[in-house]
Amino acid sequence: MFAYMIFLLIFPAFVIPSQQTSLAQYQSELIPIIASKPLIQEFAVPTGSQPHDVAPSKNGSVWYTAQGLGELGLLDPTTGKTHHIPLGQGSAPHGVIVGPDGAPWITDGGLNSIVRVDPETEEVRLFPLPENTGYANLNTATFDHKGILWFTGQSGIYGRLDPNSGMVDVFRAPLGLGPYGISTTPEGSVYFASLAGGYIARINLETGNTTVLQPPTQDQGARRIWSDSQDRV
Repeated sequence: MFAYMIFLLIFPAFVIPSQQTSLAQYQSELIPIIASKPLIQEFAVPTGSQPHDVAPSKNGSVWYTAQGLGELGLLDPTTGKTHHIPLGQGSAPHGVIVGPDGAPWITDGGLNSIVRVDPETEEVRLFPLPENTGYANLNTATFDHKGILWFTGQSGIYGRLDPNSGMVDVFRAPLGLGPYGISTTPEGSVYFASLAGGYIARINLETGNTTVLQPPTQDQGARRIWSDSQDRV
């Protein structure tokens, strides 16, 4: 029995208009973009996987968190074959990213830990949160430019992990429950979005303190956050 995971693969074909392009020419050159159809392909995954987040690896395969099974999945888009790696009893993986070391790093709400899986040996290594943290409801993670992993937990925390020392620090979110998405800008700043709190925050990477940025729309419920090439989030 299989469930299905859907990937959206888009192959647009168009020409970038030059600065001298007239409005009519610009509009005509946009027609291929509007008319092009994305290729949608479904891939079967084991029943009960409940895939949550995905992260492409450097070799073209795709890691995904099989939250319902407590496993990390690996999809080969060329063959459609999947392979699962158990993460441990009680696991409920949420986010997955590929780190600077090429390995998948998982925020595991069930284990209350950051998890690293060796892509070659499939060795699973846990970095538990400090015991006094409580249940964090871990969500997503990002690496800063110094190789430190920053993460969020909807129970009202964010934190950092030094992969070299294994040291984990946890901070209380400034406005309580909600930290969810987190991202690093090209310049190196780290921001997180609070789903329940309705705000975004910039983290001081040295002190761990935050600066809260309130969007114009109150209680807008930002969930994920990313940066463009100009550091705008």
